[in-house]
Amino acid sequence: MLRIWGRITSINVRKAVWTAQELGLEFERIDAGGAFGVTKTPEYIGMNPNSVVPTLVDGDFILWESNVIVRYLCAKHSLGNLYPIDLKERFNAERWMDWQQTIFNPSGRDAFWQLIRIPEPERDMKKVEASIASTEILLDRFEAHLSKNEYIAGNKLSMADIPMACELHRWFGLNLPSKSRPYVEAWYAKMLARPASRNVLTLPLA
Repeated sequence: MLRIWGRITSINVRKAVWTAQELGLEFERIDAGGAFGVTKTPEYIGMNPNSVVPTLVDGDFILWESNVIVRYLCAKHSLGNLYPIDLKERFNAERWMDWQQTIFNPSGRDAFWQLIRIPEPERDMKKVEASIASTEILLDRFEAHLSKNEYIAGNKLSMADIPMACELHRWFGLNLPSKSRPYVEAWYAKMLARPASRNVLTLPLA
């Protein structure tokens, strides 16, 4: 049985869960992290020395890092489809997965943490404002890309769409005022319409 350790409120766990659902895999998700604890136990640290979620257990193989888990599952179960075989196509998808993780996520993180996970009296609204300003620039960049591409890595769904859709689920869930971006909105609507994204993109932020 494939196992995914991590609470579903984590954006990174959601990536892994959606991928498994998209691939039609049977799996067990085990709550860990946040209020559930577990991640500081010797047993968990033995699987994931970073003490964070998610952790994937596939038989005797253990893997951590959310985007790597997405890549692994797609390569194993959807080679030539969600995981491109052509080297240029593959690394185009890889590029956008790294962009989500290293550029977009850090930009939006402060707004999410201050507005969702920090009590109102303790919030630093300057951090929120800076986070919004930098993320708006990135959304414009993403809009320009999608104006020329139906999906992130081209004309069909790939592994790159899953992490970014989870990222935008979190950003849109903040309900912040923003200008219309029709290409981003159309792409995100397609992500919401995928049956495998249910119980991932349909969940509230926490």
